[in-house]
Amino acid sequence: MLAEALSAAAESGRISALAAGGQRDLAGRAAAYPAIFPPEPFDGTLFSSVALATAYGAPWCSRDQLTAANRAALWVFAADWRIDYLSRSAGEADAVVARCLAVADGHDPGDDDPLGRFLAEIRDLLGVGPGGHRAWRAELRRMLTAMARERRWTLDHAAGGPLPSIERYLDNADNFGSSFVNVSHWIAMGEPDSLAHLPDLTAAGRLVQRVLRLVNDLATYDRDVGWGDLNALMLGVDRAEVTARIAALVEDCLGRLEPLTDRCPREAVYLARQIGFSSGFYRVGDFWGRL
Repeated sequence: MLAEALSAAAESGRISALAAGGQRDLAGRAAAYPAIFPPEPFDGTLFSSVALATAYGAPWCSRDQLTAANRAALWVFAADWRIDYLSRSAGEADAVVARCLAVADGHDPGDDDPLGRFLAEIRDLLGVGPGGHRAWRAELRRMLTAMARERRWTLDHAAGGPLPSIERYLDNADNFGSSFVNVSHWIAMGEPDSLAHLPDLTAAGRLVQRVLRLVNDLATYDRDVGWGDLNALMLGVDRAEVTARIAALVEDCLGRLEPLTDRCPREAVYLARQIGFSSGFYRVGDFWGRL
């Protein structure tokens, strides 16, 4: 028993060290782009939480191998903040999306576009230049389009319009961003098996993303109300129904991942670990800092 406890603690310590290295890197990137990472709500806990999620998702990786996923995840938070909170009109949100997609296609961002400059840094880290990896650009487009769509919903609702159904809300789960981070990670790793099965992995990751969306919503309802954000619990469903949906989605996820365990086992485990980490993390915490 004691030997097992010692071994488990040693592994947790090693993963925590991976996260600590990632946190330092993310703090450095935030310091390089202060306009898009204000101290509130981008506090040190957000950086550490992102790095912990990445490290526990792929604990077999080195610090360098986790850099792309960490930075992509941090960029998702910045994009979400810019589109879903700071944009005061649908047109403003769409303009942010257009600038980011131009960067993804290889264009140089302007000096007055720190969000685009950080994205260009990630693009170049991945080697995704003009005509580069279509899957990466496709996931970025899906995510940003979903973010802008949700911003339309919140703006329309503030003006007296209806909220979306829970089904439409879940169909828009690309705004969560985890699938974009996954694809960034797999491209950065460059493993032949994962790249060969990237469509299947991405399809499974999008299903995982729905689970994470709902798990997040159960934990962040009060914050979402205060920030004027959307949450599944605002859409005519209660906690019991959301919990039941999560259970059904997890079952579907595991069924989708099982065939992949033979072809790309680490990537399948990586996606399963995302569900496990988020299920535990959101029981007691949240990524965002206070405003």
